Amino acid sequence: MKARPTVLITGASTGIGYACALDLDRRGYAVFAGVRSDEDAERLRSASAGRVEPVRIDVVDYAQVQRVAEALAERLGERGLDGLVNNAGISVTGPLECLPMEAFDRQLRVNVSGQVAVTQACLPLLRRARGRIVFMSSESGRVVIPLLGAYAASKHALEAVADAFRRELAQSGVRVAIVEPGSIKTPIWEKSTSATRALRAAAPQAEALYGEELKFVELVTKQAARFAAEPEVVTRAVHHALSSRAPKLRYLVGPEARALVLLHSVSPARAFDWGVKQSLQMLARLPGARG
Repeated sequence: MKARPTVLITGASTGIGYACALDLDRRGYAVFAGVRSDEDAERLRSASAGRVEPVRIDVVDYAQVQRVAEALAERLGERGLDGLVNNAGISVTGPLECLPMEAFDRQLRVNVSGQVAVTQACLPLLRRARGRIVFMSSESGRVVIPLLGAYAASKHALEAVADAFRRELAQSGVRVAIVEPGSIKTPIWEKSTSATRALRAAAPQAEALYGEELKFVELVTKQAARFAAEPEVVTRAVHHALSSRAPKLRYLVGPEARALVLLHSVSPARAFDWGVKQSLQMLARLPGARG
């Protein structure tokens, strides 16, 4: 009997990572799901079909990352790891002019350095299985929206990291893909709104210089959450990247992401800047934006 394929997913406590863990569990994978708390672990176990094994992992704790990789190596032996989904990430919102450097550094440390650390630690196992690596990027890895500069910087950097790994590992049999979702229905929207409000309350300079824009972002975030796609569009892309004989190099997921990236690619920069401003204002005027 053929052994079930194995996969490690980081950032599986909520959102896309949680959805991917349950989807791959249903598809018969043995899933090692990275979580941050016992409560998250129990919630995953309860919702799964029994093949999800929560693993405590903080991607910016490099010593812990290495310990997890060593534990997986002992558990899996020569079989190796069939897949790694680098999904862990955070979103820091605010104007770059006023963003505390500690917040900017954390954005890059979690979304970029943490992904490199996990990939380095797991590559010996992935080489044994000639496995697959999936990096969870975003439409923001291609297009920058105002007040999301730190997040977009991290996703642009992650795209470069993924491209480098793909080319460097070309002879190893390990394949690398990038998934680039647009707006997806996850708790990130509530977190983003809370972070924006906290920045407005804690940074008088940001409120004075960007008060209207920050208020505007809250409205747009509320609208984006209403029209966001379901997580299943991302889980399907992840499964294809892990299992297809001909996986894509990039999966741009969702109609909004495809439209935004297409417009960005064909529009002069000044025209695109004007279009972004007009589109955000239109979103804020839609019914329910201020409700």
